[in-house]
Amino acid sequence: MKERLIIEVFHSSKREGMYLFVEKAVGLSKVPDALMERFGKGISAMTMLLTPEKTLARAEAQKVMDEIRDKGFYLQLPPVKDDYLLDLYKTPTEAVY
Repeated sequence: MKERLIIEVFHSSKREGMYLFVEKAVGLSKVPDALMERFGKGISAMTMLLTPEKTLARAEAQKVMDEIRDKGFYLQLPPVKDDYLLDLYKTPTEAVY
């Protein structure tokens, strides 16, 4: 039998780019309270059938499935901004001519 899981993906109401992947039938019930406090209200983004071959944007499907089975959820954090990109937004401290 092929390995598959029906999952629901929630995005955070507090932090852009943070997502929780959970088994659809279980929902957010296995997510620790401390994490939910930081995550905020989970806003349903999508429901999908997940298989190890499925292509996800920023995660490996098999890893997501393993973590959902082991911990009850998979947390996807926002991508890390490269330091050189952050420099573009820093306020200049000295005049450049």
